[in-house]
Amino acid sequence: MSTPVAPNEVVTRALLRQVNVPGLDRPAALITLDNGLDHTKPNTFGPGGLTSLDEAITTALAANPVFVAVTGKPYIFCVGADITGLPLLANREQALEIGRLGHRVFARLKDSQIPTFAFVNGAAMGGGLELALHCHYRTLSAGAAALALPEVSLGLVPGWGGTQLLPNLIGIPAATQVILQNPLMQNKMLKPKQAAEMGIADVLLEPADFLERSLEWAAGVVKGEVAVTRPEVDKDMWAGVLYFARQTLDQRLHGAVPAAYRALDLLETAKDADFAAGTAAEDEALADLVFSEELRSGLYAFDLVQRRAKRPAGAPDKGLARPVTKVGIVGAGLMASQLALLFARRLQVPVVLTDLDQARVDKGLGYVHTQIEKAVSKGRMDKGTAAKLYGLVSGSVDKSVLAEADFVIEAVFEDLNVKKQVWAELEKIVKPEAVLATNTSSLSVTAMAEDLEHPERVVGFHFFNPVAVLPLLEIVRGERTDDATLATAFAVGKQLKKSSVLVKDAPAFVVNRLLTRFLGTVFAAVDQGTPLDVANSALDPLGLPMRPLALLQLVGPSVAYHVGGTLHAAFPDRFEVSENLKRIADSGQPIVVDDQVNEEVVKLLVVGDQPLTAEQVRQHALDALAQEIRLMLDEGVVAEAQDIDLCMILGAGWPFHLGGVTPYLDRTGTSERVTGQRFLPRGVAGLPA
Repeated sequence: MSTPVAPNEVVTRALLRQVNVPGLDRPAALITLDNGLDHTKPNTFGPGGLTSLDEAITTALAANPVFVAVTGKPYIFCVGADITGLPLLANREQALEIGRLGHRVFARLKDSQIPTFAFVNGAAMGGGLELALHCHYRTLSAGAAALALPEVSLGLVPGWGGTQLLPNLIGIPAATQVILQNPLMQNKMLKPKQAAEMGIADVLLEPADFLERSLEWAAGVVKGEVAVTRPEVDKDMWAGVLYFARQTLDQRLHGAVPAAYRALDLLETAKDADFAAGTAAEDEALADLVFSEELRSGLYAFDLVQRRAKRPAGAPDKGLARPVTKVGIVGAGLMASQLALLFARRLQVPVVLTDLDQARVDKGLGYVHTQIEKAVSKGRMDKGTAAKLYGLVSGSVDKSVLAEADFVIEAVFEDLNVKKQVWAELEKIVKPEAVLATNTSSLSVTAMAEDLEHPERVVGFHFFNPVAVLPLLEIVRGERTDDATLATAFAVGKQLKKSSVLVKDAPAFVVNRLLTRFLGTVFAAVDQGTPLDVANSALDPLGLPMRPLALLQLVGPSVAYHVGGTLHAAFPDRFEVSENLKRIADSGQPIVVDDQVNEEVVKLLVVGDQPLTAEQVRQHALDALAQEIRLMLDEGVVAEAQDIDLCMILGAGWPFHLGGVTPYLDRTGTSERVTGQRFLPRGVAGLPA
């Protein structure tokens, strides 16, 4: 049975050439993976690519080279399987076949009597990293942008040997981090230095002359001049590590991500099973997961993050963007200080913080300097870069220093009158063409600008906390924001390496509006008399990154109460103001301690006598989300349901296995029951009808 090929598959060719290496008596075979496109279109493996690699290995070995090495095109090694072909698999046997094909081809490098090397010159993810693991030795470029086994985040498992090879190379604790923990932490990538320290690579080389140094190093290994030593893997701790990992999965996911548990089972198999048995188990797991709803949702979410996020719907022509050579920040609190460091690092232009008094300015600058020092001490920043950043960020109590700024963002107290006063003062100081951006989380950008002489240059620029970590940026167009301002905002967002989504000026925009409705529904159940611990665990079957009360604590009860009040004023029929939430905010008590409800908080509550079950709380919350999303789409808050999902994935950590929000609401029938229609066509983010 043949494996189907995606109609748009770009075949990655394995290009073979002989290389004469000084000091060796015969040529080496160098296989370069290249799909013929630039680095923005990474190498992937579909059936055609695997066949090409198989043929290249056959030809290479037939020539009896001194060694065989595999590398990639500039900046890219290989990012794994061509996932666009997975939805085309018609049955389980085809899924088994694609797994077996990859295993068979890669195993030729592992089983070769001739030494094999992977020269990992760039991004290596999924099957690309698994290919490298099959080679006897690995060099790694210090400039490699991304290293990971991200399959669990998509609803799959590493299916071409990763679960069997990695733990037996670097040990079970580190392998569990790479295969389970990192994918479930918003698909965290390994840095080259970290991967080398783990033992994934045998040597870390500079990118400038990476190939030459790799060939030289490989020659040293072959001649016996370079000794490669690897620590013995401790198998006594294997069971204990996996027991702890399973407990952690249960506490966090509550069984909601089948792929994570299958990966855990495969890691357990890797301890004692021979390689053939272990890879056969990978094939079975892959075949089971390929036809799951979680995989289809994961692929949908992956496509949003990789493609839609890079081409924001509704963004104006980028040619309209104005240059930004200096940035001003009004406020010097924690958010403002985070913004100052981010702008300086990414834009490499002068950034000036301003506030009402010198003590606040000094505190803001102190935060920036402390973060730079931490980065240097941990090896994440060199001293030269640090010195440059120290020079770029300054502070002042005199707002006239903002006169030459091209982009000014305020991060002051969340009060409309305060923000209007700030802009009224600044409009008299800044250049006529300067963009005025607000980091408001819920207030109207239009209302903020209405009294200005030039309201067309005011734009919402809503970051999420922590600024350096969460990738979403909601760019809010006020009623009079012009295209040049908007284009500049998108250009700056791109420079900041954020994923920007265009949002209409509506109360609380997207993420905060949905989270407030969601948390408000859960807290309404508490007000009715539902025990806090029941309400807190009600959403467990979804496998969300945080329980509701932990999320509320992260946001801050006072902030949640304030945003809730803004939305209650706009939509009093759907957003209630909870007096219990105010009591908690006023008390300053933590809602949860070590993931357990704080009993001191329970004593503060005044509740009714109509408690709900966990299932009722969960359904009420999902119904509320479905209703609010439909209303937001009808209002044109964003262009499409896909933008809602993108915002929730990138701004709220909504998991890939749900596909964001709307696929799950469609899959459970909630959207049709509540709104009378689906958010997405059948087959999108789910199995075909």
